[in-house]
Amino acid sequence: MTEIQNPKRYDLEERTFQFAKRVREFVKKLSRTIANIEDSRQLVNSSGSVGANYIEANEALSKKDFLMRIKICRKEAKESRYWLKLVNIDEKKALEQERDILENEACELTHIFGSIVTKSG
Repeated sequence: MTEIQNPKRYDLEERTFQFAKRVREFVKKLSRTIANIEDSRQLVNSSGSVGANYIEANEALSKKDFLMRIKICRKEAKESRYWLKLVNIDEKKALEQERDILENEACELTHIFGSIVTKSG
């Protein structure tokens, strides 16, 4: 008997993975100032943590553990948006557009995880 995978779970795992990958590509294009290096490090950590915690939530041992992990996902998505706003893009239009797309995705992920918390709580 084969296990049927929940497509929504897979989609969100893939979506959070792609978000973290796109953030890493974005960071490679930023100027290497001390502030950008530090802010980028925080951004890379928080963007990767969104997906990592979602995977942990899907393996949760209890409902309480699941909710805690989903709340962490929401928190890390919010934090990612904060760091995206903070990095210096040197007024480059292409980077500004890319940052806007990433900020929007971080915002959408925040809303998705918030909705999961509301419905699961």
